[in-house]
Amino acid sequence: MATLGHTFPFYTGHKPIFPMDTTLAVIIAIFLTALVTFIIILPGIRGKMRLFWLLRVVTSLFIGAVILAVNFSSEWFVGQVSTNTSYKAFSSEWIRADVGLQVGLGGVNITLTGTPVQQLNETINYNEEFTWRLGENYAEEYAKALEKGLPDPVLYLAEKFTPNSPCGLHGQYRLAGHYTSAMLWVAFLCWLLANVMLSMPVLVYGGHMLLATGIFQMLGLLFFSTATSLTPSCPLRLGTASLHTHHGPAFWITLTTGLLCVLLGLAMAVAHRIHPQRLKAFFNQSTGEDPALEWNPEEGGLLSPRYRSTAESPEPQDIPLSEASSEACSKEKHPTEPDCAL
Repeated sequence: MATLGHTFPFYTGHKPIFPMDTTLAVIIAIFLTALVTFIIILPGIRGKMRLFWLLRVVTSLFIGAVILAVNFSSEWFVGQVSTNTSYKAFSSEWIRADVGLQVGLGGVNITLTGTPVQQLNETINYNEEFTWRLGENYAEEYAKALEKGLPDPVLYLAEKFTPNSPCGLHGQYRLAGHYTSAMLWVAFLCWLLANVMLSMPVLVYGGHMLLATGIFQMLGLLFFSTATSLTPSCPLRLGTASLHTHHGPAFWITLTTGLLCVLLGLAMAVAHRIHPQRLKAFFNQSTGEDPALEWNPEEGGLLSPRYRSTAESPEPQDIPLSEASSEACSKEKHPTEPDCAL
């Protein structure tokens, strides 16, 4: 190896690394574009409703972006360690590197970054993904990684999540990912329905759907926490140090957003019972009701108007006809027909 500058000619070079997950980048770009569009049309809204409208838009876009982003995030369970470890198979060379592990709902992401990056006459900066989503085969991806000759720390961590590993991490996290992802998709549908209903005169049901959005997010977290705690943690030892994992940013931001949706849904239900007119004013809906209709929150509110009873209705009044109308009616053959009487 001395004549080759301590390089490993039989291994292919690692692929270029994008600064962040492309799926997350697309989701963030879409919601930021929507936010900028709403901000551009903001000056066209008059008065204090401009602030209320901006608050509603920002909150709604934040909730929707979080639900979609965490569904594709790989930071539900994370861990990182700095260690001295062997670099590649059939070599006695050791390196100093930071090893990271991110477990998502659809697979694992393993990073290896040298400290410094330039060691053994090459750039040590790897970011490898192994997925178990529907239609993907984790075992095949691991076999391809072996053929590519990836560094030992990457292969070691990837092997722990294979279906045949005695640690049982594959079935544990795969089950948790499937159920959590399903709950998040249902939460996203509830969020869409909530936005539709909040733009119509059915605010109370929009609040109910917002409450359902938070509940399904909390159920997803419950499934993930329960499934990942069924088996004891598997020791992950890399060189001279051990890698320990914990809940990542995606887990905590989902918890925060779920609690926010629950609180907003409960607040809207209480406001509908106590101050329905103020709730309608906040959502920029007309509060001037027809005096013939009386909204009663205890009888269903916005969808169940209580009409006046017959006893409450004013008595019918006879309106005298003009002289010309009276003469016209008297000339008809049947003066008693209803066309000539009011």
